[in-house]
Amino acid sequence: MAQKHRLLIVDDEESITYLLKTEFDERREFETETVLSGADALNILQQKSYDIVLLDVKMPRVSGIEVLKFIREQSPTTQVIMLTNTTDVQLAVETTKLGAFGFISKPYDFEQLMTAVRRAVEHRQLLIQKEVQQIGRTTSLVGESEVFKEAVQKAIKLASSDAFVLISGSSGTGKELFAELIHNSSQRKDAPFIAVNCAAMPDQLLETELFGHERGAFTSAVRTKEGLVEVANGGTLFLDEVGDISPLTQPKLLRFLETGEFRRVGGIASRRVDVRVVSATNKNLQQEVKSGRFREDLLYRLNVVGLHLPLLKDRKEDIPALVNYFLSRKSKSKMISGSALQVLAGYAWPGNVRELEHVIEGAVALSHSDLIEPKDLWMNVALSSSLPLSNVSASAQADHGLIRLDQLERIHIERVLQSLHWNRTKAAKTLGITSKTLYLKIKRYKIKIPRNDEE
Repeated sequence: MAQKHRLLIVDDEESITYLLKTEFDERREFETETVLSGADALNILQQKSYDIVLLDVKMPRVSGIEVLKFIREQSPTTQVIMLTNTTDVQLAVETTKLGAFGFISKPYDFEQLMTAVRRAVEHRQLLIQKEVQQIGRTTSLVGESEVFKEAVQKAIKLASSDAFVLISGSSGTGKELFAELIHNSSQRKDAPFIAVNCAAMPDQLLETELFGHERGAFTSAVRTKEGLVEVANGGTLFLDEVGDISPLTQPKLLRFLETGEFRRVGGIASRRVDVRVVSATNKNLQQEVKSGRFREDLLYRLNVVGLHLPLLKDRKEDIPALVNYFLSRKSKSKMISGSALQVLAGYAWPGNVRELEHVIEGAVALSHSDLIEPKDLWMNVALSSSLPLSNVSASAQADHGLIRLDQLERIHIERVLQSLHWNRTKAAKTLGITSKTLYLKIKRYKIKIPRNDEE
C-alpha cells in the first residue's frame, strides 16, 4: 500500500469539514484531519507537517489569509488550496501572490477539487526534487555474483518493514544506492527519499539542515527554513556517513529517532514527523563506541537491522558487467579489450565500484581508438597486483609496494606521454602544466623519448 498524503481541512463550517473528510477518506490515498478555526490551524501546524491544506478564506478571529502567510513562512513545500463562498477575482489574485496553489469557489464540484488536490501533490513533489540535491550516486545496482545478490535480496526483505537500517561498507560500495533500493521497495516509495551527507557539514549546519531554523535564530537566518526531516515526512531519510556526526549533535539526533519529535534551531515548539531512517557508515561503529567517539545508545537505535556491502575485490566476477554498464553511459562506441579486462580483474580496487567508474571514464577520454587497451587504464599502481612497476626501484617495491611521490610522478608523466604518442604539447595540457615545466621534468626524471617522436 502506498504512503498516504497528509491533508488538513480548515473551515469554520463543521458540515463542510465533515463532508470533505468523508469524501477524501473514501479515496484511501489521504490521511485527513480537520480543524474548525484559523487559530486551531495555527496550533496544529506548529506541531505537524502536511502535504496539502484546504483552507477557508473567511473565518472569525484568524482569517485564512493569516494562516496562509504562516504556512508559507513555516512550511514552504506545503501546498494550500483556498476555499471561499465568493468568486472575488481580486481575492484570488491576492492569495495566489501570497503563495496559494489554487483557489476554488463554493459550492464546488468534488471531482474538480480532487483534481486540484492531486495536482498540488505533484507540484509539491517537484518542489522537493528541486530543493534537495542528492549526492553519492555512482551507478545502478549491477552484478550477478552470489555475495552481491545476497545483499540485494536482504535489502528488499528489509524494505517490507519500517525498522531503521544501518548499511555498513567501505567507500564506493554503493551504500546510497542500496538505501534507495530499500526505499523504492517499501510502502514509502511514493514519498520523498532525502539524502544527507553528515560528513560534509559542521555541527551547526548539519543541525539546521536536518531540523530547520526559525527566522532570526542566527545572523544569516533571514527567513524560516524547513528541515530535511520535514521534507522527508512520510518517506525515507538517508543519513550518509552517520559515523562522522559529532558528539554535540548525536544527542539531538537520538531524541528525534526515539520520539519522532524535534525543534527547529531557535524555535520552542516541538514538531513531529513520520520518517524511516536508513543510515550508512564506512567506519566500525562498535570501535567508535569503545573509543568514546560515538554514543552506544545511538548505535543501537540506528542499527535495528544491519546490512553489510561487499568489497569489489570480493565480487570481481561482476567487473565485466560493471565495465559494460559504465561504457554504455560514457560512450556510444567504446569497447574494452580482453587484456584490459585482465588488468582490471587483477587490481585491488581500494576505491571499489566508484573507483572503477572513474577509471572507465578516464579510459574513454584517453583512448585514441574504439578499443580500450591496458595503456588507457589509470590506477594507483602501488596498490595493483597486476600493473607493472618497472619504473620503480627494487627497494621501493619491496617496501610493501609503497613508492615515493617523485617516483609516482615519473610513472604518471611517462604514461601520459605514451598515451599521447609522445606529443609533449598535448601531454603538458593534459597534465595541467606548461611545456617548459614538462621539458624540465623529462630531463629530471631521464624519461627516454623515442627518437622518431622527439620534437
